[in-house]
Amino acid sequence: MAAIARRRGVAPADIEVWFADEARIGQKNKITRRWARRGSRPAAPSDQRTASSYIFGAICPVDGKAVGLVLPRCNIAAMDLHLAAISADVAPGRLAAVLLDQAGWHLSKRLAVPDNLIPVPLPAKCPELNAQENIWQFMRDNWLSNRIFTSANDIVDHCCNAWNKLEAKPWTIMSIGLRDWVHRF
Repeated sequence: MAAIARRRGVAPADIEVWFADEARIGQKNKITRRWARRGSRPAAPSDQRTASSYIFGAICPVDGKAVGLVLPRCNIAAMDLHLAAISADVAPGRLAAVLLDQAGWHLSKRLAVPDNLIPVPLPAKCPELNAQENIWQFMRDNWLSNRIFTSANDIVDHCCNAWNKLEAKPWTIMSIGLRDWVHRF
């Protein structure tokens, strides 16, 4: 982060570190662990329909901030909207380093990257470095898995509700997202 700060002519303390990614949520949902009496086999709903939506999410663990959009597709246009939403939440006068995986729509030359953002690609095949992956796991475990969605609108409603619950818990964002290796500058 210090190198990014030098190149942009800002103090390292003026850089917000954000983790960003997207998750597909749909009718073919994941089944997660459940508490049950020993020896019993609790039922878990499963659906074979294929409607889905994407949550584009980003967190700034130091400040406990989160920005999310629920969108129908995962492409460059959706990523442009996501970057604009992150940019709007960056504190005035600060710069945001947005750590992303190397998906094509994350690093495309056609992206409209706001001036106060710097996309920082994480190494390939290392999802454990992106704290947003842990946020997805938390949301699925607590609010999105083990259910049948009745329609595409129901998926969107559940995704928005889950993201709003997350945004209302900055301490959860901090506890899940803080990484010593990122914030040592």
